[in-house]
Formats: sequence, C-alpha cells, structure tokens
Amino acid sequence: MAANGPLPIRFTELLQLTACDIAQPSISFNSCTLESDHYVCVRQKVDENSQPEVIIVDLKNSNNVIRRPIKADSAIMHWNKLIIALKAQGRTLQIFDLGNKAKLKSTTMSEDVVFWRFFSDTTLGLVTDTSVYHWNIFDPAQAAPSKVFERHDNLRNCQITNYRVNEDQSWMVVVGIKSEQGRVVGAMQLYSTARGVSQAIEGHAASFATIHLDDAPSDTKLFTFAVRTATGAKLHVVAIDPNPQNPPFQKKAVDIYFPTDAAGDFPVSLQVSQKYKIAYLVTKFGFIHLYDLETGTCLFMNRISSETIFITTPDSDSLGIVGVNRKGQVLSVSVNEDTIISYLLSNPANGELAYKLASRAGLPGADDLYNQRFEDLWRNGQYTEAAKIAANSPRGFLRTQQTIDRLKNVPQQQGQMSVILQYFSVLLDKGALNQYETLELVRPVLAQNRKHLLEKWMGEEKLHCSEQLGDAVRPYDINLALSIYLKAGIPNKVISGFAETGQFDRILPYSKQVGYTPNFNDLLQHIVRINPDKGAEFATALAKDENGPLVDIERVVDIFQSQAMYQPATSFLLDILSANQPEQAHLQTRLLEMNLMHAPQVADAILGNDMFSHFDRPRIAQLCENAGLATRAVELTEDPVAIKRIIVQTDKFSEDFLINFFGKLSVEQSLDCLNEMLRVNIRQNLQAVIRIAQKYSDLLGPTNIIDLLEKYRTAEGLYYYLGGIVNVSEEKDVHFKYIEAATTMGQLNEVERICRESQYIDPERVKNFLKEAKLTEQLPLIIVCDRFNFIHDLVLYLYQNQQFKSIEIYVQRVNPARTPAVIGALLDVDCEERIIKDLLQSVNPESIPIDSLVEEVESRNRLKLLLPFLEQTLQSGNQQQAVYNALAKIYIDSNNNPEKFLKENEQYDPLTVGKYCEKRDPNLACIAYTKGQNDLELISITNENGMFRNQARYLLERADAEIWSYVLNADNVHRRSLVDQVVATAVPEAAEPEKVSIAVKAFMDNDLPGELIELLEKIILEPSPFSDNGNLQNLLMLTAVKTDKGRVMDYVHQLSSYSPDDVAEQCIAAEMPEEAFEIYKKQNNHAAATDVLVNNVVSIDRAQEYADRVDLPEVWSKVGKAQLDGLRVTDSIESYIRAQDPSNYNEVIDIATHAGKDDDLIKYLKMARKAMREVPIDTSLAFCYARTDQLSELETFLRGTNVADIEVSGDKAYAEGYHEAAKIFFTSISNWAKLATTLVHLEDYQAAVECARKANSTKVWKQVSEACVAKKEFRLAQICGLNLIVHAEELQDLVKQYEWNGYFDELIALLEAGLGLERAHMGMFTELGLALSKYHPERVMEHLRLFWSRINIPKMIRGCEDAHLWPELVFLYTHYDEWDNAALAMMERAADAWEHHSFKDIIVKVANLEIYYRALNFYLQEQATLLTDLLQSLTPRVDVNRVVRMFEKSDNIPLIKPFLLNVQSQNKRAVNNAIHEILIEEEDHKVLRDSVENYDNYDPVDLAQRLEKHDLVFFRQIAASVYRRNKRWEKSISLSKQDKLFRDAIETAAMSGKPDVVEELLRYFVDIGSRECYVGMLYACYDLIPLHVVMEISWRHGLTDFTMPFMINFMSQQASTIETLKRDNDERKAREQSQQKDEEDKPILGGSRLMLTQGSMGSAPPASPYGQANGIAPQPTGYRAF
Repeated sequence: MAANGPLPIRFTELLQLTACDIAQPSISFNSCTLESDHYVCVRQKVDENSQPEVIIVDLKNSNNVIRRPIKADSAIMHWNKLIIALKAQGRTLQIFDLGNKAKLKSTTMSEDVVFWRFFSDTTLGLVTDTSVYHWNIFDPAQAAPSKVFERHDNLRNCQITNYRVNEDQSWMVVVGIKSEQGRVVGAMQLYSTARGVSQAIEGHAASFATIHLDDAPSDTKLFTFAVRTATGAKLHVVAIDPNPQNPPFQKKAVDIYFPTDAAGDFPVSLQVSQKYKIAYLVTKFGFIHLYDLETGTCLFMNRISSETIFITTPDSDSLGIVGVNRKGQVLSVSVNEDTIISYLLSNPANGELAYKLASRAGLPGADDLYNQRFEDLWRNGQYTEAAKIAANSPRGFLRTQQTIDRLKNVPQQQGQMSVILQYFSVLLDKGALNQYETLELVRPVLAQNRKHLLEKWMGEEKLHCSEQLGDAVRPYDINLALSIYLKAGIPNKVISGFAETGQFDRILPYSKQVGYTPNFNDLLQHIVRINPDKGAEFATALAKDENGPLVDIERVVDIFQSQAMYQPATSFLLDILSANQPEQAHLQTRLLEMNLMHAPQVADAILGNDMFSHFDRPRIAQLCENAGLATRAVELTEDPVAIKRIIVQTDKFSEDFLINFFGKLSVEQSLDCLNEMLRVNIRQNLQAVIRIAQKYSDLLGPTNIIDLLEKYRTAEGLYYYLGGIVNVSEEKDVHFKYIEAATTMGQLNEVERICRESQYIDPERVKNFLKEAKLTEQLPLIIVCDRFNFIHDLVLYLYQNQQFKSIEIYVQRVNPARTPAVIGALLDVDCEERIIKDLLQSVNPESIPIDSLVEEVESRNRLKLLLPFLEQTLQSGNQQQAVYNALAKIYIDSNNNPEKFLKENEQYDPLTVGKYCEKRDPNLACIAYTKGQNDLELISITNENGMFRNQARYLLERADAEIWSYVLNADNVHRRSLVDQVVATAVPEAAEPEKVSIAVKAFMDNDLPGELIELLEKIILEPSPFSDNGNLQNLLMLTAVKTDKGRVMDYVHQLSSYSPDDVAEQCIAAEMPEEAFEIYKKQNNHAAATDVLVNNVVSIDRAQEYADRVDLPEVWSKVGKAQLDGLRVTDSIESYIRAQDPSNYNEVIDIATHAGKDDDLIKYLKMARKAMREVPIDTSLAFCYARTDQLSELETFLRGTNVADIEVSGDKAYAEGYHEAAKIFFTSISNWAKLATTLVHLEDYQAAVECARKANSTKVWKQVSEACVAKKEFRLAQICGLNLIVHAEELQDLVKQYEWNGYFDELIALLEAGLGLERAHMGMFTELGLALSKYHPERVMEHLRLFWSRINIPKMIRGCEDAHLWPELVFLYTHYDEWDNAALAMMERAADAWEHHSFKDIIVKVANLEIYYRALNFYLQEQATLLTDLLQSLTPRVDVNRVVRMFEKSDNIPLIKPFLLNVQSQNKRAVNNAIHEILIEEEDHKVLRDSVENYDNYDPVDLAQRLEKHDLVFFRQIAASVYRRNKRWEKSISLSKQDKLFRDAIETAAMSGKPDVVEELLRYFVDIGSRECYVGMLYACYDLIPLHVVMEISWRHGLTDFTMPFMINFMSQQASTIETLKRDNDERKAREQSQQKDEEDKPILGGSRLMLTQGSMGSAPPASPYGQANGIAPQPTGYRAF
C-alpha cells in the first residue's frame, strides 16, 4: 500500500449533533441510536427540571430536526420510514407511525429487553437476559414478539452491543462485551436456525456477507468477525452453509494491526459493503481498517476520529458506513472509486487484488491491466479466458463490436462450444448485454424460432433495446418488437406498432409523453380503413386534444365520407361539436345535411336533443320539410307563411310539441295561427287550439281567446278553455264567463263549485245573474250570498218568493253560523215569532254563535225571545260561556236574584258581565270583577265610585306586587285615599304575615318612605303580632336611615331585634358614622367600632384614645394600620409593637424605607423576627444596616442565622452606591460574579480579576475587561480577554472595544495568546487574521499558512480584499476551493499574485469553463513562452476546436503546435486541418504522412488537391495516398503514374478490388513496356484479373514466359478446389444418412444451424433441462452448466 498520494476512502462529516441543540451528555451508546443512514435518534433530558424528549435528525432531508416530548428508556427509528419504536420500563414496547400519527403495535415483554434493533425493513430483533425474539411490526397476525433461541452462558454479565442476522435469516449472532482482568473481552453467540444449535465465540464485532467466487453457480455465504485477545488481534472470514457445487472458500484469519500506544483499543463495529465486498472495521480509538473479504488483505488503515465511534451502520447503497462519535460528529466513510485502484496498484503486490476489485465493482484505474491481460491471452490462443476477461472488464470497456468481431472469427474447436457463445454466457450470467452484443445474440435466436428465450431475456432485462433490435424482431413478433421500441424510445416505430396491433388508444398519450408528432391524417386514414369504430374514437381524441385539435376537422370528415362511413362521421362530429361554438356553424350544417340525406331519423334525434344552434337554419328547415320532418321544419323556420302552412297539419305533430312550439311565437303570430287552425278545420283542430289557449292563456290574453272562440260560436270551446284556466286565473271576467258557459252547458255542479271556491268572482254581478237565471236549485245563489254576506238580500229574496224551505236548508246545511244574521233579517221583515222560534229549534245550538245571536236579538230589544232557547240549550248539556253570559244579562235586567248567580256560578265571563253591570249596579260589577280577578277593571270601578275600602281589602287579599305598584304609582290621584284605607282598615284586619310583607315591600318599591314608616310604626311600636319581627325592625331602621335620619338613634336604643351589622353598614353608607359607631359599641364589636372611627369618622386620635381604653391587640393593629396610611410612621410602628403584630411587614417596610425611618424600622423588624422568620424581614433588616452604615452589625447579622435574600440586598446596595456593604453581602454568599463587579467600582482591579476567575461568567469577565481596558490595565485586561474570546459571540464586541480605543498591538497580542487555548475557535483565528491584515499586513501570509484550516475563509477573503493583499487572497481562494476566483484574481493582479506553477495547479480545478479560454488569452498576451505548458495541463478540459479557432483568429497557430500534436489522437477536424497547415508550411512530409494515415477526420479532397500541386514529390505521393484512402482510385493511380510511382499505383489497383481499374493499369504497363510492373500486377492483383484477359494480353504481346507463373498457380488452385468440393460432397451425403434428428429440434447454441459460427457440426447428446438464469442449455463441450 502506498503511503502517499490520494486516499482510497472518502471521509465526510455529515452533521454535528451539538449544532442541533443536542447536549453532549446525550450523545452516548445508551441514548443515541443509528439504525440506518436515514435517521439519528437521541433521547435527551437536560436537567431534572426539564421534560424528557426524543430528537430525530433526518439525514436525508437537509438534517431536518424533529422533537417530540417522549419519555422512554430507548428509542430507535425505522430504516427509511418515519416510524419509531419505544421501550419503557424495560419491558413495554410500542411502535408509532409519526407520519400518520398512529400506533402500529404495542406489547409488554415478560422480561427486560437489554438490546434491540431493526435487522430488516420489517422486523425487530430483541435481546433479553435469557432469550432472543423477532417481531414483525407490519404483520397484523404477529401481535407479540416470537422467541427464536435462548442466550448462551458465555454472554452472561455482558453488555450486548449488537445483533446481526444474515439475508435469509438462517444465521444470527449476538455480540457482547465485558471487562475481565483489566481489558475488554468480547463474547459472541452464533446461532443456526437450520441446525437449531449455538456456538460460543470470542469476538468483539461481527457481520454476515455473501460473495460470488469465480466459476461458482451461486453466492457463498460468509461470516466475518474481529477479536482482540490478550495475545493478538485477528479478523476471521469463514464460509457458512457451503454449497457443494461452489468452489471451496478457504477460511481467512488475518492479523489486525493496533498501534503500540493503543493497548486498550479493540474492535467496536464491523460492516460489509455488498458492492465492493470490503469489510469496514472500526475500533474504539477511532481507527478504521478496510479488508478485502475474498483474500483477507488489509487495503487501508488510518485514524478518522479522536473520539470513540460508538455506533455505525451501512449506508443505504451499501457502499460505506455512517457512524457517530462521542463528540457528536456524524461521519461517513466509503471507498473512493476514483483513487482506490491506483492506490492499490502503487504496490505491485496488490496487482491481482486491484484487478479483481475493479472487475467486481466496475471501478476505473485498471483498464490498462485488463487490456494487457486480454491481449496476452489472445496472443497465446487462450480465447476462452480472453472472452471471460472481456466480459468482466470494468464498466464494460472491452465489450465492443471489435471484440465481438474478433471472438466470432475464432474457429470453433471440435466438441467444444464456440468462444463467442461462451462470451455471451458469461455476460448473461453477469448482467445485461449492450447494443452490439444484443444484436449478435438475437439474430440466430430468431432464426431458430426460439422466441421464448428472447422473451425470457427481455423479462430479465438482459438485452439492450434499440431500433435495430426492434427491426430484427418485428417480422417474428410485432408485440415483442413494440415493447422493444418502447424501451428504446423510437416514437415512429412505437406508433406504427400501436396502429398495427390495434392499440389506438395508446397512440396519442404516447405521442404527448415523448413529444413526437406523427402525420395524424395518414395515420387516421389507415386506422379508418382497418377499424372504423376505433378510427372514430381516435379521430375524436385527436380533435379534442387539450392543446387544440391535432387534425383538420374538415379533412377528417372527408376521410369518413370517402369511405361512406356516415355513422362514424356522425359520432365523430357529435363529439367534436359538443361545445356548440359559433365558429363550428358550417360543421353543424354539414352534419345535419349528411344525416337528413342518408339517415333522417338520426338528424331528427340530433335536432330533438337541441345540441346545436349555429347551423344554417333556413337550409336545414327546407331539408327537414322535404324529408317529412314537419316538427323540425316548423321549429327551424322563421317564415310566418311557412309556419301557418305547416302548423294546420296538426295530425303530424304531437300535442306536446305544438304546445311548446307556440311558446316560441309572438302573441300576434300565435293568434293568427290559432285563427287559421279554426278556420281550416275547426273539428280537427279545436282540441289542439283549446290546449294551446289554456297553456298560454296569460300570454295571449283570456279576452283575446274568448273573443276568438265566441267568433266561431263554440260554447263547448269556451267551456273547456275556461275550465282549464279558471282555477288559476284571477280575472273576474273569466270566472263570470265560465259560470255563464257552465250554466249554458247545464253543468250546475261546476257553477256551484265556482261559486263556492272562486276568490275572483264579481259577487254582485254573479248574484244578479243567478237571480235572473231562475235556477231550479238555489244552492249557487245561497253560496254566493253566504260567502259575500248578502244574507239580508238572500233572506229577502227567499222570503218574498215564499221559499222558507230554502232558508231552513241554508241555516241547517249550508252555514248554521249565519243563523244570527238570518234571525236578524227575519226580525227586520217582521216575521212571526213562531217561525223564528221554530227555525231556532231546528238548528243545532252547538253550531250557532250564541254571542252573535244574543247581539242580534239584543240590538232589537227582543232578548227575552231567546230565554226558552237558552234554557233548552243548558238542559241539552251545552256549557258554552256565551249561554251563561246571556242568562246573567237576562237575570240582571229582570232582577232575578243576580248576586247569588254572580257569586255562585263559575261559567259566565266575569269581564263581560262586569262591563254589562257597571252602569246598572257597581256592586254587581265589583262582585264579577273580584271573581274574575279583573284587577284594572275593579280598580277603575272602585275609583270612579269611591269604593277605596273595597279596593284596599281586594289589594291586600290579592297580594300581587305588580297591582300594588300600579295603584301606588305617583300618577294615581287616589293613592292617598287608598293608603289611608290600607293603614286604617286592611292591615289591622290582616292575619297573614306574607300578605302584609308584600304590602310593605310595595310601599318600599314605590318610594313611599313616610307612609312606610307610618305603617311600620303602627305594626312594630304598637302591640301587634309583628312587634318582635326582626325583618320589620330592620326595615324600619333602614327606612329611617334613608328618609328620617333623626329617628335612627332613638330606634337604636329602643329596638333590639334588628341586625346590627347590616344596619351599621347602611348607616355608614348613609354617612351616619356616629350611629354606626354606637351600634358596634352597643354590641362590643371593638374592632368594627375602631374601623368606623378610622375610616368613617376619620379621627386617628379618637381611635388611639379608644385603643387606650379597650387595650386590645387587634385594635392597636388597626390603629397602627391607620397611622401607617396617614404616614405617621413612628406612631404606627409604636402601635404595631404594642400589638406585637408583624403581619403587615411588607407595607411597613416599604413605607418606612421610602420615609427614611431606618432606625424605627430596625426596631420593628427586630420585633417581627421574634414572631416569624420571613425573607423580606431579614432582607430589609440587613439592608437597613447597610443604609445606616452599621457595617459591623451587618456582618454580625450575616454571620448569624437568617433567611435574608442576601443577593437581593447586595444588588440593592450595589444599585444605590453602597459598594462596601455590597462587598460584604456578596462576600458572605461567595457570589464572585457580582463581587467582581463591585470591586471594579471600588477600583480594586486585581481582586476583581480574581473574583471573575472564580465566577467564570462571561458577563463578569466582560465587565472587568472593559474596566481594565479603560484604566489601561492591559495585563489584567488580557487575562479577562482570554476568558472572553473563547466565546464566539463575545469576540466581536471585544475586538471593537480595543480598536475603538486604538489598542491595536494589545488586541493582536491578546488574540495570539488565545490561539493556544484548548477552546480556541475559528473566530479567534479569523479575527487575528483580520487584525493583522489591517495593522501588520506583512504577517498575514504566515498566519494563513499556519492556520488556514481554522479560519473563516469567506470573512478573511473580504478582509484581504479590503487590505489589497492579493497573494494572500489567492491563497485563501485556493484553500476554500474557490478555484474560479483564485484564477481570476491571479490574472487580474498578475503583477502581485501570478506564479506559473501555482496558476497551472489552480486552473485545472476551476468550474467555469470560460476561465480556461480567458487564461489562454492571458498567457498569449503576458506569458506566451509558457502557453504550451499551460495547454498541456488544460488538454483534457478545454474544447479543442474552440482553442484552434481562437488561435487561428489571432494568427498564432504555430505557437500551439505541440498542443495540437498532443490532442490529435482525438481525431478532430479542426486540429487535423491546423496540423496539416503547419506541416505543409514546414514541408515536413513524414509527419504529414503519419497524420494523414492515422487520423481521418479532415476534408480529404481539399487536402489532396492542395498536395497534388506541391513542388515536392513526397507531398504529391501523400495526395495519391489520400485519394486511395477515399476510394478515388483513378485519381490516385493517375498521380502515381505521373510521378512514376508504379508500386503505389499497383497497390492502389489491388486495394480498389475493381477489375476494370486493374485491367486498365495492366494494359498501361504493357503499353509502356514495363514487364516488371506487368508481373507485379499479376502477383498483386491475382484475384481481380480474369484469366481470359491475362491469356489475351500474353498472347498478343508475347508475354507468355512472364505469364506462366500466374497460370501454374491458377491451375493448381482450381484442381485443389475441385478436390475439396468432391470431398465435401461425400461427407455431406454420409452425414445426411447418419442424421437421427431433425435440425429444427437441436438446441440453438449446439445445433448445426448456428449463424454466429461455422464450427464442427457433430451431433450433441440430449440437452439438460432449461433451468439456467440466461435460458441457455448446458453443452457437453466443456462449457460449464449454469
């Protein structure tokens, strides 16, 4: 392994967990989990007071952080889903889907789970103290984990660190560690599910893997583990479940190197890359080892972390690993594909390893090695091995058409499979074929009709799909070819395939998907011919495309009509024209014309659905009339004459259509048409006219229609027309005409119905008509008179016509409720009483409104007429109130003991009867009103008649507050009279306290205090049942308080049952403090009495005297509070002391402090400390000592027991300037931070620094630093500054302070001193660099070279730009990978910053390609001599053509000749032309010939034309060569003949392969007599010269001797060919006779019809069953079975 050069690994820091607010203590094996490279999961609880949380960092989503308040013992995330598994209390397991916010599963184990992890995408592995379980979290059937095996005793007392399962879950291993004899010992339990046994192994880390060995039919399973024992460390790789058919895998046990200073180091994790088959071993001390699994070779070892990487996992692509160390770094390590092969090849011993690794993973770097081995094997004839080398070449760089051609040309050995077939077999085993390989394999497969193999390989994606492959397959299977075209992306062939296979619906979506637009017209025409239905669908899809029609609609219709496909054309147009757009009018017309001519019923349906509205209506209407579609014709035409001509043919129209059609005509047109219909054939058309008139009656006007029907004297028409509209019409004339018509038609039932139901008849007109009609049945007249209250007229008409029976019918059957009116009318016509009484007797009393009847009779003074009727009504059981009301009125008028009736009867209406009695007898009215509680009426009648005693008694008995409020209202002029009667009569008579209370409350509510007092004194002071009623006494006193304050004091002394507290409060509220004081004093409530003196009397002196008199602590406390409120602080404190009451200490302290009464306050606080120990008391006492400068007492107090908040006291002392006292305070509690600040104010800077060191607070250091800098105490300031600059957030302010004061050198010294600190950070190095750039620019480069990796480079770049430090700027750009800016800076500031070698290193790394060409221009202008060197570096990166154009434009091509020669291998035309120009100018014909022969990308004709005119023959020879290479044989030979270069001419003729050219040159040589050239021609062009030509020339020119060798060879070859043909014919006949099986049944790769080779045709034994992955049968030729 090389020690220098690029590393073979990529090492990246993905994330710093502490940057995500994750505390350092939370980053450990027990709290941080990493199941995959997708999520990091951390459990964190910052301190005891904080809530636990789970933090999830999504590494695949820009390190997005998810925080959840979850309390759990352990939390792990799924590999790639937002699913979390939680463990609580060691046994409770829960699975949650955080994305869907759902619980997936939960269970409780019977024992603690000590380790768990996801070993697959679906399953958790759980390790308990005794067993191992598996739990599928997505399987609903598995509710709880299932036990897999028991733990081995060797894991006892071990901490489980890992659990691994192989891919098929047949092997498991549990890994644990424990401490023994001062070292960490590893223990593992390997378990086999197939055998059900475990094996105890010593080891620290383990993993499973698979590897594919050479010539093995299947993968080999491996188990690898690492262990460090007391004697050494080993990595073991062993095979498990070996396959007997695979080559045996030799067990590997290789040493693991540990440095001598890493005695305590041991393996912590082992991960295997499935792609590279490399094992990544990570140790506790942060070392990483890479081992090749197959050989066990150590590829690389280095230290990647100074902290322990406690957890690792493979990345999602299985390329490398991801791990987390204790520092919180998430690190990624993987193989560097660009450098690992070159890294291995740097050690010759690793050549074979590099070869295998490059082949296994397709890595670059070993191409030359592969190519060399391939060529060596080829030269040695080891074609089979060479084929395997080519098939396994990295990235397939040897899998080219040239390789295939070479393999095809290898002869097939007898009894063996051809090399090309072995090559394809290896490729099919390895993966997919490329384009060339696919074509070469597929052609013979198709020729042998083995399409199933092709389909199998397609399904396995073994073939490269291309247009050529599809073309080859198409003749055999169009569907298979279509799938190939689809995968290859050949749109024209795909669409053709869709059309050919009938998949028309896929054409348009596919065209849009790939952005291809075929000729849709031709395509549609083709589809229409083969499948009309699909053609219509396809045409519709084209026309209705969302981006607009893809075909011309007219053209589509033409296509359909040309094939007489009217139905598809109709379907197509219906779909297209569904939007009914105006611009489609001509298409609509064309559609209708087409169908009216060929399918009228279809046109009728289209028009009936009202789909179109923009077609040519007159044209279509005429066609409809011609086609017999009268309905459509009349709909479409607008000609009134035509309408009337068609419309009279009502037998051709449906009734519904006619009705709807008339709705579209104007009123005049409608009336004209109706008139025409009646005129032409009234019998046929009358019914239609009536229906139309009924439908449009409102529009046409009933009057017009009635006139029209009356014009033709059709009463029947009128009756039916009006019968249809009368129920909805509101016109009175319609209803009257209908009554007339019905009467004429004898439809009396209809007359009766209309008279009964119509709301729009003219009653007077109808009544008169019915009277004049003299109907035999008077019911219609009775109904009209009843409805419109023509009762008097009706009775008069009937009475005059002696139709008494009709009157009875009316009151009995029609409307009994009209009986009162009928009786009234009969009384008006002086009808006999007998008739009236008989009439009343004939009517059911229940149906007669008694009130109305009484009113009618009473108004005519005939009330007694009803007495028999009323009594009979009562006897019949009728209990109507009106009956009793009528009887009461009769009894009152007849004075038939009305009082008894009014008092005892409960059925009459008191209000009605009372009103009736008011003018007749008020007492009777009072009786009635009292009975009915008609309050207002009773009050009114008693007020009018002065009956106040009755009113007072009624009110007291009624006991209704609202009525009391009404009568006691100030607006009542009778109130005084009423009150007198209440006080004098009603209340003394009362015996119910509740009713008296309501009366009293009413007096209160109506603000009658005088009257209320009068009432209460009468009740209370005079002997009565209410004298000792406490409520009434309270009411009396409260009323007196409000209205007569002079009586209150007397009441206080006279009464004793009142509530003293309530009354006293009211006295206080009424500003009667003396009365309140007297009440409290009478009740011995001294505290309340004191409150009155203090708060209401406002006499602190009287309160103090009262306190002296009663001498109670609670009284002194209240006095003290009053004195304190009055700011009599000293007296207040004295009162509190006498009360021994410290309860109000907060207020006392506050007021005394503000008043400056510190001495008095000290006395109070000392008293208070005896009773309680409160923080404010001790704090205030301490601060009082400070304010009074009693520092010795303060120190004594602080040394004693106290609960003072010393820090608060210190803060206050500091804030108020008592720094000495503050010093004492802060010293006593060791608050170094505040003490340091205090010492700064005391100017004791040395002590302040010492305190700041003890405080170790950024804020303190900052304050002390500012003070020291201000006082120029730079030594102390540096001490402070060193503690500040380690905090990045404080650094900027500190730098500004120094710079503001001009202390530049001191700032630099401070920053330089800080660089050696353990906590030195990037900001310090950056700020030092900026300071140096400003004040000592000569030192900047040195600083950058030492510390560039720890500097904020972007910030430093801005600083260097501001300071114009160009070399330093370039240095920073290069180390920040800003190669573009570095190069530009060098060119822009070339005088200061440019240096050739550095620029050359930088320019090759820039990202902006334009900088390359800018650099070339820069060198062309500034450093032309170094241009070639620069171009040599830029060759792989620049566009060669652009470089050539650039220098051609500036006419400097010769300057870059070395560059051009170097890149000529790219064979670019511009380069070749430029080189040719230079070489022609330099006359260097040798180099020019090499260029022309090796590189063919140039214009040969142009070059040859230039060279054929050159003076030197060498250039003309090159011209001939160019002509020859471009098959311009005649021109080349002509040039060669011109310069007598006959050898070149012969070679050209031989290469041409054209007999005529050869014969012409041959005759030329004969003509010039060059016999040597003649013989040379015969030899060189032997195959091209016909025998007869040679014989002719030889005979005619006497050249037989020179021709004889040619003739001898020709005859010999002819004899040999005849013999070979004879032998082949004999062998063929023998072979045909022995043939046992038809050629078609032979395996494709072993049969005689194989098209890839022409090897042996011997028969093969029967083939084995086709079970191989590539579908190729194994052969008995030495080719191994798959």
